[in-house]
Amino acid sequence: MFKENSIKLMGTVIRCGVAHPFGDTLLTEAFRRLTDYEKTFSANDDQSLLMTINQNAGIKAIQVPAELFELIEMGKKESLTSGGLLNIAIGPLIKLWHIGFKDSQKPSDDKIKQVLPLIDPEKIQLDKQQQTVFLLVKGMEIDLGALAKGYFADKIIAYFKSEKATSGFIDLGGNVLTFGDSPKDSSGLWKIGIQNPALPRGNNALVLNLKNLSVVTSGIYERKIKADGQVFHHIFDSKTGYPVENDLASLTIISEKSLDGEIWTTKLFGKKAAEVIRELNNIPNIEAIVITKDNQMASTTNALAQF
Repeated sequence: MFKENSIKLMGTVIRCGVAHPFGDTLLTEAFRRLTDYEKTFSANDDQSLLMTINQNAGIKAIQVPAELFELIEMGKKESLTSGGLLNIAIGPLIKLWHIGFKDSQKPSDDKIKQVLPLIDPEKIQLDKQQQTVFLLVKGMEIDLGALAKGYFADKIIAYFKSEKATSGFIDLGGNVLTFGDSPKDSSGLWKIGIQNPALPRGNNALVLNLKNLSVVTSGIYERKIKADGQVFHHIFDSKTGYPVENDLASLTIISEKSLDGEIWTTKLFGKKAAEVIRELNNIPNIEAIVITKDNQMASTTNALAQF
């Protein structure tokens, strides 16, 4: 029997479904784990373990649980090798603008220049043996927002599979991971809508039909502010301290693991749409759909054909 439920967490509504004789029990455990993840990984909760690391920047190393260490270690590696926008040390810049929150603002050039030296993933010191994290400079802050939901999605689906569930999904708002057959379609395929960036939420530009895959979408169309006659969105270039400027309105990555989708959407959002497609056409098992600011759509060679 397929059971489905939702919970409000992490600034969104998270939906889960699972096919299992004890589906309600599995969903309860999934939501308990997600609640624990929020308490551990949140950059917006002063009581979280991640914020304990940030609050001790320049003071001391903090010992952390295995999962938090794992994601920070992975995030640091990707931040140093991405050649793109992914940078888990971007916390001070995120807090300065705070787009998506009531106190969002366009900071002065001077304030932006002051935080730029703090946004350096090289200065995240990790001790794998002791499982400690130390931010070497006071004022540094890790923000895992670019990676965390994908990491959580993979963990929850792995839990469902470990309990011998036959199918399931998790939807963290802009991040969907599925496995097995959908109970809502005789084809067994899951229908996943891609938001039209030019229209209010709930209006799809297209609907994908797939299974055993993740769909992660990043876009500039929801979290934004207006200042000085301009619109500023929440996806930042940590070299300039300002939101990225290019022709992208949204980037969707289709992959087996949700974390891979998070990594690639963040790494590539600083590039132009054509560059994104060109680069990902050479990466196996990663497909992309881009929608530009003038509402044009393009995809990698296999992104639409196989669905």
